[in-house]
Parts: sequence; structure tokens; C-alpha cells
Amino acid sequence: MAQIIDGKAVSADVKAEVAAEAAKLKEENGLKVGLAVVIVGNDPASRVYVNNKKKACEAVGFQSFEYALDESTTQEQLLDLVNVLNRDNRVNGILVQLPLPKHIDEKAVINAISPDKDVDAFHPVNVGKIMIGEYSFLPCTPAGVMRLIESTGFDITGKQCVVIGRSNIVGKPQAMLLLQKNGTVTICHSKTKNLKEICLSADILVVAIGRAKFITGDMIKEGAVVIDVGMDRDENGKLCGDVDFETAEKAAGWITPVPGGVGPMTIAMLMKNTLTAAKQQAGI
Repeated sequence: MAQIIDGKAVSADVKAEVAAEAAKLKEENGLKVGLAVVIVGNDPASRVYVNNKKKACEAVGFQSFEYALDESTTQEQLLDLVNVLNRDNRVNGILVQLPLPKHIDEKAVINAISPDKDVDAFHPVNVGKIMIGEYSFLPCTPAGVMRLIESTGFDITGKQCVVIGRSNIVGKPQAMLLLQKNGTVTICHSKTKNLKEICLSADILVVAIGRAKFITGDMIKEGAVVIDVGMDRDENGKLCGDVDFETAEKAAGWITPVPGGVGPMTIAMLMKNTLTAAKQQAGI
């Protein structure tokens, strides 16, 4: 039976580190870290995420600036707000909650955020820096996954790492981070052939495809580290991941649950990125 990787406990450690450093910055430099979160429209899931980010800011001692815009907000109005926030010295990090309404071009909005305040690490400049290994920020979910793997004491060097999913937000940057830690990385996706055989070769398996319980225990190498990034609903409407936890737990050496695995890490790493941004902007 696999050991459970407790994302709540690891994320609490990250937030405690951030809170301690933020308090020190305020005491020694008079610097109060600030995160601006912009939400457009009334998507219920987005509202939950934004509220969670606000709570996390309070927990680590950051200022939180929320801009809740109407669904009818134009792209020009949103870009104007981003430009104002780029120039606001109280704001160290800017996060525009996705998805945006269909009439707004997400790419244009991401590109408008100053790379120095892009704490999601979605801007092409930051994506390029990740590719060459000279980054300031990492996308929050892949960074959280790396911290979870690190918490197991499992050495990535020379290991077979399989990432299922090739999104710009998780799959691609995840593969780069594993590669930078000297893993041998395979990226799989919807067109991959012999997926089961590839999964069975994985010492580390990161699954981010958005298909409930798609990866089953017979696809997992004995003793592997299994990280489930998925957030789905099963046939009974119960929250689950992309990995069938019940069967996977019997084969894996380490496994993340859903909920309580990767999810808490994403916001913790956002706090860490915002702290890093504040320090860089202050020349500390």
C-alpha cells in the first residue's frame, strides 16, 4: 500500500515559510507584500478560487487587492486595469483569474501583465526563462508538484518520469522541471500509443488530463511516485482525480489523494511567487 503524500501538510509548511519571510521583510525593510486578483464575471469555480487566494494572503500577511469586474467588461477596460496595476507599487503580483468571458482574448491579457508581476508565470518571457532554466517564477501547480515529490525524499536524478498531459499550464512546464532535476522525461497525450506500457515504465508519474479515474492500478509500476493533478467528478458526483486512487494505491509507493494533494499546493506556491516578486522589485 502506498504512502499518502499530504498536500495540506506540505502546503502549510510552504505558507509558514512565506509568512515568516514576509514578516521579516516588513520588519527590516518596511515592505508589505501585495497581490492583486482580477475576476471577470460570475463563474462559481473562479469565485471559490479567488476567495481561497484572499484567505491565503491573509494567512501569510500579504495585502490582497480584489477587482471583481462585470461579465460585460470589455477587453480594453480589462487591459487598462492591468496597466494601472503594472504601475502600482503596492502591487507585487497580478493574477487575472481564468477562464475569461469569450469576448476577451486571454493571450492578450496574459501578455499585458508585466513579466515581473506575472506570479502565475504564464507570460511568454517567463515561459521562455523556464525553458532555459533561468526563471524567477514557476507556474504554481508544477512548482507544487515538485515540492510534493521533494517531500517524499525520492531522488529524481536518472529516474523515468512520465507526464500525462501537455497543457501550457501544467504538462509542458512540469516536464521541463523534471528534466532540470535530471529526470528522463516522456510526455504523453491523447494521441500517444501504448500508454499503459509507457506508464508502467514510470518511476514518477504525473497525471494532468482531466479524465476521471483514467489511470488505473494496472498501469502503475510497483513503488512509483504517483502525482494526480486532476480534479474531476466520478459517476456519483463525488470529487476524484485522474487516477483511480483505490487501485493505484495498491501499486504505488507514494500517491497524492484528491482532494488534499496537489490542490492546496497551487495556492501555497502562488504565495511563494508573490513573495519572490516583492523581493526582486525591492532589489532584495
